Amino acid sequence: MDAQDKRIVTIGGGSGQFVLLSGLRDLEDARITAVVSMVDSGGSTGRLRDELGILPPGDILKCILALSPYQNACRSILLKRFKKDRRLKGHSAGNMLLTMLSRYTGNFPAGVAALAEILDVDGTILPVTLDRATLVAELTDGKRIYGEEAIDLPRGTQRERIRDVFLVPHHHSSISVYPPVLEAIEQADYIFIGPGDLFTSVIPNLIVPGVKEALQRTAAKIIFIINIMTKFGETHHFSGKDFVVKLEECLGQKVNSIIGNSAKPSQRILNNYLEQKSDFVLIDSADSFWKDRSLYLTDLLDTHAVIVRHDPQKLACMIRGIIENGEPARFS
Repeated sequence: MDAQDKRIVTIGGGSGQFVLLSGLRDLEDARITAVVSMVDSGGSTGRLRDELGILPPGDILKCILALSPYQNACRSILLKRFKKDRRLKGHSAGNMLLTMLSRYTGNFPAGVAALAEILDVDGTILPVTLDRATLVAELTDGKRIYGEEAIDLPRGTQRERIRDVFLVPHHHSSISVYPPVLEAIEQADYIFIGPGDLFTSVIPNLIVPGVKEALQRTAAKIIFIINIMTKFGETHHFSGKDFVVKLEECLGQKVNSIIGNSAKPSQRILNNYLEQKSDFVLIDSADSFWKDRSLYLTDLLDTHAVIVRHDPQKLACMIRGIIENGEPARFS
């Protein structure tokens, strides 16, 4: 590694981490390590976890694709789902390939490294833990919801807010962090948390024993990327401040900087999201809450996407400014 290379760690999961890594992939003089949540329980990933007893491959696969120079060519192939064979039906080709590589090599990280080698991935992708676990959410009324998919997709039109989330191990008395994750955090210059579903993609990484403590010890700058839209059942009616308060409560410390989007989607798109009880995340930059934190607001909206998400290149441009200038002038 070049002495001037910046060591970047991303922490998250799902589509948010895919977007972030897609932007960071072409960043010059950067060494990227993605730390990925291991609690996904839906769809093909959940079936493979339950039927074959492996760690969930879905979010890892997205990170591999994001950091591959062949992303555009391979994405449609590896995300293609089988339809004809009874056993394969519903599984994606990439999930099956990663599963078979993991079983043949004897462990999940080796399978991840093998698929990354096939796709010439420039970076390192690490599961946050090798222990199988179920994510449990405790609501403000005391009820508990078991499994990432059930938490992510609430039934009915009302649900109490999430008070806390925790992990229940499957085969051990406790859960332990994958050691290379601690090394990556210790050696990092910058750590980017999010974007992604707060309670099912971001926080599940931070509650793995050892991760929070490593983040408290690191000399790296910790930067949180706030979501553009809220999510019913998770962050319903959250403001940008609410996102940060919950994250910092989990971390046990303040983050150094926050990146937020200032551009509103069209009213037509907002109306579509309103049907899903999802709102635009408002960030009041005049609030005194931000005085001890660096807040960077700019247009990060992907105007070409059908769904609301961050634009990978706009996000990478913002991050490039932070890395090259240390603490850049505030964006507006």
